[in-house]
Formats: sequence, structure tokens, C-alpha cells
Amino acid sequence: MRVKTFRVSEINDYINKLLNMDIILNNLQVEGEISNFKLHYSGHMYFSLKDERSRIRCVMFKNNVQSLKFLPKNGMKVIIKGYISVYERDGQYQLYIQKMEPAGIGALYKAYEQLKEKLEKEGLFKKENKKSLPFFPRKIGIVTSPTGAAIRDIISVIARRNSNIEIVIYPALVQGVDAGKQIVNGIHYFNEKNKVDVIITARGGGSIEELWAFNEERVVRTIASSRIPIISAVGHETDFTIADFVADVRAATPSAAGELVVPSKIDLKYTLNSLQQRLIKAIENELKLNRKRIEGLKNDQIFMQPYNLLNQYKQQLDWLSSNLIKRIEQNFYTTKEKFQAVQKQFYATNPFSILNRGFAIIRDEKGNFLRTIDTLIEEENIQVILKDGILNCSVNAIKKGGLDIVYKKEKEF
Repeated sequence: MRVKTFRVSEINDYINKLLNMDIILNNLQVEGEISNFKLHYSGHMYFSLKDERSRIRCVMFKNNVQSLKFLPKNGMKVIIKGYISVYERDGQYQLYIQKMEPAGIGALYKAYEQLKEKLEKEGLFKKENKKSLPFFPRKIGIVTSPTGAAIRDIISVIARRNSNIEIVIYPALVQGVDAGKQIVNGIHYFNEKNKVDVIITARGGGSIEELWAFNEERVVRTIASSRIPIISAVGHETDFTIADFVADVRAATPSAAGELVVPSKIDLKYTLNSLQQRLIKAIENELKLNRKRIEGLKNDQIFMQPYNLLNQYKQQLDWLSSNLIKRIEQNFYTTKEKFQAVQKQFYATNPFSILNRGFAIIRDEKGNFLRTIDTLIEEENIQVILKDGILNCSVNAIKKGGLDIVYKKEKEF
């Protein structure tokens, strides 16, 4: 018997068909630890699933990845559902994953914890980022199911507390695949198209799966970015969603949201009446005080003899005027005397004033004033400046000496 020769691709195709016909291998549930995890830019996931003795290659395509509620990581134990098939190009069998969840903990709870931790690190839960609720909103927007118990509770409480408030309902699914998208659209609607003073996102209680729309990242980020204050009223008092942490105010129940958002008309009337009484009393006290002041002013001397004070001021003004004139005159004469003294001193020290007393000033040819004979030479031309003219002279002889020679000659004379 002659054995048929097969091509490699034919063998891989044959093995693949055998695997596809196996009932167990086509509907597997496997538990193991993730290793060599890689999230491809295409959106597909590639990794190995291992236990203490062996490992198997795994792939999860983008359309299945989108349904995951958590982000897989190396070292994480998971339970997967899928089937075994052959990647014919490489001739390797691998596990094709359709569903995956963390082992020992629900996938939704794991996703809840991961997103909560991520947003908390970004600061979306900080108190300083939260907006204050208006004291008296005139228009309230509610994003919820129009047929649920939550909307009936909210409307009932608001109508009881203040029937003059306008309520606008944006109908949205609060459970299921499309719920997150509709809640996001409702918040955008009130921010952009139908302005309200405050928004309430609400639904009744339920399991984590039923409340999951309020844990979706797109819903949470939309609440955080809203320009209008938002009250999260999801579930019962013990139920917490991520929307509760990022909202400006969390209400324990939808009914509690109605209590928080609108002040009671009865309470407002009581407060207004109390303020009115306090205002009336304050006005009466002020009037009594002003009456006493007026009575006191009536008996004041200025009102009894108004010209008396005026005459005193006139007399004081006359005295100040006379005193001012005297001071000005004294300052004038004092300044005049000082000026004359300075003037006399100036004339006394002025070099040209000595010419009047018979002295002369001598300059050389360069115009320099002469103080000594050391700079003169014989036959040099000089100028002698007198009181009433200038003499142009020539030096015939130079003799040393000074006032002592002149003094001796005067004596001899």
C-alpha cells in the first residue's frame, strides 16, 4: 500500500478539522494564570494561560475584548470560556477566548474596583472639584426611566415640598447594554439644549449587574465634566456606584434626592416669617434710637443759640488773621535784615570793590591775574586795571620785596 504524501498546510488543515469536531475542545472552560500578556494596537489580546505544570497559548479578538469588564494583567488568575483551534500558518494550536472573568471574584466587581482606583488617582472624587447645589432651583432635570419607581418617588417628594418647581424628564434606560449611552446623552442634553439648575441621575435598587450603567467610565466622566451640579440617586442606601463618588452630591435613595434638591415650602415660609419679625423689630429699635438722638439734638446749645457759635468762629477767624499778618511782617523784616547783611558781606569780599579804595588789579598778556612777580619778566606787557580805566604798561625792572618795602619808603617820605 502506497502512503499518500501531504503538504504541510493540508496536515494543519486536517488537524484543525479534527479539533473542530471535538465536542469538549469546542466548548471549554479553563482556569489558569495569565503570563506574557500583550494588548495589540488592533485591539486583540495575546497571552499564555499556565498552571504549575504547563501552559497554552491564547488569543482574544477585539469583538470579545470589548465585552470585558476588567483589564487583564500578568499574574492574574482567570476563568475563560472558548475553544481550541489550530493557527494553520504556524501549525500551533491555541485557545480562542470568547469570555473571561477573574477567578474567585466577579468580573463586574473587579472592573468596579479598577475603575474606582483609576479615577480616584486622577482626582475626580476630590471635594474641591464638586459644585454646590442651588438653594432654590426653579428647574430640575432628571435622567431616568420614565416608568420606574424612582421617578415617581422623586416627583412625589418635590411636589410635596414645593409644587412650583418645574421638572424636566429625559427618558433613559437605566439597565442594559444601551443604558450608559442614553444616560450620557441625557446629561449632555441638559448641559447644551435645555438648561436646568440641577440634574438628578436616578434609578431604584438592584444587583451590581443591574446598576452597572452607573459604573461605566463614559457615564462617570460625563458626570464629572458637567457644568450643571449633579445629584446621584442610584439604588438603596447601601448601594454605591462610581457615579456616587464623582457626582457633586450623593443621595441615599431617589426620595432623598427630592429632599436634598428642593427646600420645603413650609420651612421657607417659617424662615421668611421669622426673618420678617426680626426685620420689623430691628427697624423699630432703630427708630427709637433715632428719636432719642433727635430729642437730644433739640436741647443742644447750637440749636438754641445758633448765632452764638457762629460769632465765636468769626472772632477766632479775626484773631487768626491778625496773628498771621504779624507773623508775615516779622518774617519779612527778619529776611530783609539777613539779606542786607549778606549783601554787605558780598560787597566787602568782591575783588572789584577794592578798586574804589585806590587799589589796582594787574593782568599779564594772557589775561591771567598776577599775584606774584615770579611769573613776570622784564619788558613784558601788562595791564593795570584801575577804578576808572585800564593802563597798558611795560615792565622796565623787577624788584623783589613786598609791602615791607612800600612801608619803609612811606616812612622815609
